[in-house]
Amino acid sequence: MNYEPTVFIVDDDPAVRDSLRWLLESMRLKVATFGSAEDFLKFYTMHMVGCLILDVRMPGMSGLQLQQFLTKQKYALPILFITGHGDIPMAVRAMQAGAMYFLEKPFEDQVLLDYVHEALALDVENQQSRIRLTMIQARIANLTEREREVMEFVIDNHSNKEIATKLGVSIKTVEFHRSHMMDKMHATSLIELVNMAREASDNEKL
Repeated sequence: MNYEPTVFIVDDDPAVRDSLRWLLESMRLKVATFGSAEDFLKFYTMHMVGCLILDVRMPGMSGLQLQQFLTKQKYALPILFITGHGDIPMAVRAMQAGAMYFLEKPFEDQVLLDYVHEALALDVENQQSRIRLTMIQARIANLTEREREVMEFVIDNHSNKEIATKLGVSIKTVEFHRSHMMDKMHATSLIELVNMAREASDNEKL
């Protein structure tokens, strides 16, 4: 599914939301605003493209808590924090958790616009990675239990003979499952298979 790049604004202050919307829409950017992190999460899906302008302190889930939630997902939206109550430890925490920028109010409009354009460009690239990850996950989910077992042994560089011994089946049976597994994974080489498995595994660990 294709989504138009969007600047998502999450801030509990209606005046801030309206001001940022006016600024960004004046540059012909698509904007969606939310008064809370909870409202944003009801709307957002991982396949949406854009960036997130996020207030640090809000009732309910804070901006930092929302960031923590989103970054469990690989290739999460780029985040630009804005705050009127910022301090150095808070900024350090946000940046260490992967935020692109941390702006303290008041800030210059052009600075924000430059950061937004940079973040949008980054997420267009991230979207391709999200699509690839989704495809890999779907391919793995389509494997039978035996094919997954064979894939794990293949990735660990076991020979067909070794796999047959470990599974208690014939080499021909291993060759059969291995061939089907490679076809379902759309893998043309062991290196390609290993890279796909590693990408899927890294996402599960986040």
